[in-house]
Amino acid sequence: MFGYVRPLRSELKCKDFDLYRASYCGLCRCLRRRFGLIAPLLLNFDFTFLTLALWSPEERPSYCRGRCHANPLIKKQMCPDSPALELAADESVILAWWKLRDAVADEGFFQGLPARAACLALKGAYRKAARRRPDFDRTVRGCLGELARLEQENCPSLDRTADTFARLLQAAAPAEGKQGQVLEQLLYHLGRWIYLADARDDLAEDLSHGRYNPVAARYGSEGDDEALALTMDQSLAQMGAALQLGEFGCRRPLLENIIYLGLPLVQKSVFDGSWAQIKKQKIWRNDT
Repeated sequence: MFGYVRPLRSELKCKDFDLYRASYCGLCRCLRRRFGLIAPLLLNFDFTFLTLALWSPEERPSYCRGRCHANPLIKKQMCPDSPALELAADESVILAWWKLRDAVADEGFFQGLPARAACLALKGAYRKAARRRPDFDRTVRGCLGELARLEQENCPSLDRTADTFARLLQAAAPAEGKQGQVLEQLLYHLGRWIYLADARDDLAEDLSHGRYNPVAARYGSEGDDEALALTMDQSLAQMGAALQLGEFGCRRPLLENIIYLGLPLVQKSVFDGSWAQIKKQKIWRNDT
């Protein structure tokens, strides 16, 4: 995934900030335990959101202390292992693997060397994750194959391309009962929003390299931020509606912060060109 899905730090209560950081660190530890020392390098804010969304509702969060992967000399507060963390960790590896494979296919031999090297390093972890989550792996592979065909056709439809990526992320939710339906709706529109945000963010670079870009295919080389914002805002509204129908326990304030505040701010920064600097920031610094 891409790192777009992050909270607005200045509007988080202390308890919600602690929960977010504990979820982030808990996912890091879960990746390390399940897949080895390389896997935590995949960790980002998008996968942390996935963890928060998949977690069973709790009235109060529970924490443990574990050694930091980046600095083993210190211990940090983190969420203990759970089915949600394990599911998010497995799906994170699968998504990262296929994103790397997509990068290898898109780039030339020399430009694609970093992605090829990363694939080799991640191959064992991917095989483990795919054995545990074969249905999700099949869906990701199929959706990315479909997306590649649309790109080769220079598809001018934003809806068709964005829908393909949205269905990929939608499959990360367990389709069980009302909560499963809520999660499917939430993750579908999140996937759609991420795809469109990434397309707008990559517009200039894709044009300079002669690559397909859905925004350019639909609106021309200059794009149309007003029209694009309208369709992205619709997905934000659908995410908010889904959130209100679901049960998320103590994680609801965090999810509300991300959907109602964090994503709109990221969208604005992608449009005005400031995202390149914002994406480098860590949300737990006091000045961000």
